[in-house]
Amino acid sequence: MKRLWLLFAQTVTVAVAALFVVATLQPQWLGRASSVGSVVPVLQAPSTTPAEGAASGSFRAAAKAASAAVVSINTSKAVEKNPQSADPWFRFFFGDQAPSQQQSGLGSGVIVSPAGYVLTNNHVIEEADEIEVILNDGRKAVAQVIGTDPETDLAILKINLTDLPVITLGNSDALEIGDQVLAIGNPFGVGQTVTSGIVSALGRTQLGINTFENFIQTDAAINPGNSGGALVDVNGHLMGINTAIYSRSGGSMGIGFAIPTSTARSVMEAIVKDGQVTRGWIGVEPQDLGPELAESFGLAPGSGVIITGVLQNGPAAQAGIKPGDVITAVAGRNVTNVAQLLSAVANLSPGTAASLDVVRKEGKVQVQVTPGRRNLPRQAAPR
Repeated sequence: MKRLWLLFAQTVTVAVAALFVVATLQPQWLGRASSVGSVVPVLQAPSTTPAEGAASGSFRAAAKAASAAVVSINTSKAVEKNPQSADPWFRFFFGDQAPSQQQSGLGSGVIVSPAGYVLTNNHVIEEADEIEVILNDGRKAVAQVIGTDPETDLAILKINLTDLPVITLGNSDALEIGDQVLAIGNPFGVGQTVTSGIVSALGRTQLGINTFENFIQTDAAINPGNSGGALVDVNGHLMGINTAIYSRSGGSMGIGFAIPTSTARSVMEAIVKDGQVTRGWIGVEPQDLGPELAESFGLAPGSGVIITGVLQNGPAAQAGIKPGDVITAVAGRNVTNVAQLLSAVANLSPGTAASLDVVRKEGKVQVQVTPGRRNLPRQAAPR
């Protein structure tokens, strides 16, 4: 009996020792994977297949499809030297001035055409002396400014490289509140980053960011350096150009804004074709229709825009528009606030007559107005 017990104990000891050696040196034999290069040996779950990752809610396919077309943008601007610094008397009283240093900036952009066109924000490249675009694959190129549109904060660059990754443009007008989106860019210069969230709101206006506003609001984390980057859907299609954040700390607080692709595309096509964006203008001073005024006209609040002033001899004056008129639609497009009126008029073609639906004390009338061309803000010449 003692011999049998001794034999059993020796067998168990050998088996446990063998199991320990296998678990330490060849864990895959036991259906486990070890952490390669780790100081502390750990057990790690087997890698999931792409199909399993997608089924579990991963956005890897969308990130992979869009990330290659999102670029980093580095800008530099030389600080102007004091013109009196070479004057001996100036140097006698104020001493030698420190040499000027370049100002630098960081941002993002999106390659939208095989021809090398890159969409970004105007404020990313504004007043820059040199613009360098860095692709996700490490290639670099000096960018040429094709044109800018400060009123929508968009700019079009061009780089001369071959085999460019190009993002697929999506239909931003089909977005709905609650849709999942990804923000891709280069926040704080740390390198390309992908964050996820949902569409929090659509058609955001009156934020005081741009002249023409129609923002997509998202809670996907957007930080300084993300400006000009891509907002994409779960298929990796471009839905907007990340532009601004609401923040008290300088970092993301879950309120970010992107310019819809529909706006960005129309601006890009106008700039590439004509060198500028041409917008309509009728010469009126509008004001949102408050409850008291709306009641006096027999209208619901927010159902139109009241005109408080008309430029003498302007297009609206020539068409018979008067102070006190309420404009409810422009070329068949309903307007409920000043921002919508401004956008609707801007979309009119200068020199081509369009109809305005107007409400007056006497009743409703339709007026034909021939818009003029909206004066362009001063902007730097293309480089």
